[in-house]
Amino acid sequence: MSYIRNNLKDVKNIIKKAALKSNRNPEEIALVAVTKTVGPNEINEAIKAGVKIIGENRVQEMLQKIDKVDKNVSWHMIGHLQTNKVKYALKHFDLIHSLDRYSLAKEINKRAQKEGKIQDTLLQLNITGEKTKYGLKPDEVEDFINGIGQFSFLRLKGLMTIMPYVANTEELRPYFREMKRIFDHLQKANLPKNVEMKYLSMGMTNDFEIAVEEGSNMVRIGTGIFGERNY
Repeated sequence: MSYIRNNLKDVKNIIKKAALKSNRNPEEIALVAVTKTVGPNEINEAIKAGVKIIGENRVQEMLQKIDKVDKNVSWHMIGHLQTNKVKYALKHFDLIHSLDRYSLAKEINKRAQKEGKIQDTLLQLNITGEKTKYGLKPDEVEDFINGIGQFSFLRLKGLMTIMPYVANTEELRPYFREMKRIFDHLQKANLPKNVEMKYLSMGMTNDFEIAVEEGSNMVRIGTGIFGERNY
């Protein structure tokens, strides 16, 4: 499975190039290896090649793999999270990227209190306004953040977005730029004590180079590392 190591090297080189182009330190860009439909052997190969964060879209799929995967890795939930799966997610995921509604925040806080942990999350924005995408509208963000300030067992660590697949990724640049503007604005705002703008999770295999150029510090790469998969 040397192709995984080679692909990972290529991805890291692109991240480095994009970061340096925007006068940033490439080491500050976190790489999440997206393992939807990827088996434990391939995941362990990626970990041996240097992957430190695994991103899963579904709780059930994570549960089938986690005992067969190297323990020295952090797990992130990057897909839409159903409220009834929160109790399972909290046992294993260090960061939930897809906080997109108040009812989910409330359930995460309740379950985290029972688990005796503080759960880190990212707020998902629907920056392009697509009807098929989850996430808050930009003008809903500040009210939402103020609303979750009461939750002592939930910690908001930044923002996440998912872009549509387009052939010309330059079309996405204004949306990435707007995400960074919102992120920067929130960093300077008077936020609740359980909110910190640390991570800006944006960019996938098709568009991560532009995402990094525009300020992303966390990218989610699946196909670019593991190759095309049949979903």
